[in-house]
Amino acid sequence: MSIAQLISPEQLAARQKTPGLVILDCRYALEDSDYGQRSYAQGRIEGASFADLKRDLSGPMIKGKTGRHPLPDPDALLQCFQAWGINADSDIVLYDDGPGMYAARAWWLLAWMGKREGVYLLDGGLKAWHAAGLPLSLDAPNREPGSFSGEPDMSMVLSGSRLHGRLGRPEMTLIDARAEARFRGDVEPLDPVAGHIPGAQCAACTDNLGPDGRFLPPEQLRQRFAEKLQGRPPESLVSYCGSGVTACHNLFALCLAGYPLATLYAGSWSEWINDPEHEIATGAG
Repeated sequence: MSIAQLISPEQLAARQKTPGLVILDCRYALEDSDYGQRSYAQGRIEGASFADLKRDLSGPMIKGKTGRHPLPDPDALLQCFQAWGINADSDIVLYDDGPGMYAARAWWLLAWMGKREGVYLLDGGLKAWHAAGLPLSLDAPNREPGSFSGEPDMSMVLSGSRLHGRLGRPEMTLIDARAEARFRGDVEPLDPVAGHIPGAQCAACTDNLGPDGRFLPPEQLRQRFAEKLQGRPPESLVSYCGSGVTACHNLFALCLAGYPLATLYAGSWSEWINDPEHEIATGAG
């Protein structure tokens, strides 16, 4: 079974009272870091705990060294998992406003720490939940601490130095999850340098979704990534974005399409540009 699984709003509503089910609200906005916590306080899916991208799902940013959302300390992350009630056998549902970008970061971190079964993204997120006419709650979640314990799988991560050493090699497939305008370097709303890593292909994560905001069928996703792989094995793929968040959306979509879990350049563009020796490309690629 693929480690990437979706659950519909109707399916979640039917399972909402299941003992031991863990629901995490991962809402966030890059331009307003308090948006997620504020939105959670105004209403969430009943039973959901809040997982904050900056506080819980990332480590501290070190200016000039790390990207904007470095990976969290594994011990600190385990403490979060346990506080949210996660056990080794827990079923977990992750959601955000809809695109699934922040929920996918939580999914990837769970996989990184060894929790690869029973983890679902709410397909269409809170937007789909609202469209289904389902309610929000103001009740605080009531759950016992969990006992999940795991260790990070560092084979899932590629460092900037290792990536730099592999640039130009034909056996690597490097995909960038940012929008095309940022990839080309036409605009850069978040980082001080515009452009992309040389040799990368643009694979905007929003293209994993249909017009309704839900994930495309697996066969369509498979065709999308097959065009990027161009005959290379799926193990050749490395995903990055601006800060290691939306790249996880592509990794989830890859698994949903039936491919194995690929590698993440966690520091991504915002880390890459810290090193003056790192090449920068602009244009279509």
